[in-house]
Amino acid sequence: MEPRLDPVEIRVIGSLIEKRVTTPEYYPLTLNALVNACNQTTNRSPVTSYDEGTVGRALLSLDRKGLLWTVQNSRVPKYGERLKEKLNLDGSQLAAMCVLLLRGAQTPGEIRARTGRLHPFASLAEVESALESMARAEPPLVRKLPRLPGTKEARFTHLLGEEVAGEEEDAVAGEPAMKPVAPETHPESDRISRLESEIESLRQEFEELRRQVLESKVETG
Repeated sequence: MEPRLDPVEIRVIGSLIEKRVTTPEYYPLTLNALVNACNQTTNRSPVTSYDEGTVGRALLSLDRKGLLWTVQNSRVPKYGERLKEKLNLDGSQLAAMCVLLLRGAQTPGEIRARTGRLHPFASLAEVESALESMARAEPPLVRKLPRLPGTKEARFTHLLGEEVAGEEEDAVAGEPAMKPVAPETHPESDRISRLESEIESLRQEFEELRRQVLESKVETG
């Protein structure tokens, strides 16, 4: 049976998947890095402001559900996700699921435009194939929603837990069709995210070095 996740767990898992693929050099993530990933202002809907306590409780719950692994061989624990293995998802399915977890219901066109760094979908048909295979899973992992008035594409939503309304409200009858979504690029945001990860990594190295120096002083008296 697929895991049932609350909104915070959904954001945490989605963020871990994203960083696993896009910044593997900084993965797994510390709690601080994960909080920053959850609260990003780009590639997230809705934008959140979770604190460490909120994310920490979600991590404990995800661990109990078998969706988390932890590295404890450093002074600061680091966390990774097991959703890919738990649900037996391939790269295309994982990319589509990641966008659904981080942004809510999406059309195949939106998913293709928003997965440039996650998976190189060659065509819209490849996106649809990934979604349809997850919809046929037992139990289903995604569901096709009724097409909104004035739109050409139906949206898909994940079935892993409770959805949170995003910043954009559903279209209502009589509204014009949704505009095509261009592939997203956020070079400044990506640069800041990498810098934050590098700073966090340096901080951990400094703390570890400091600990070793203190232990050495104690041993030498």
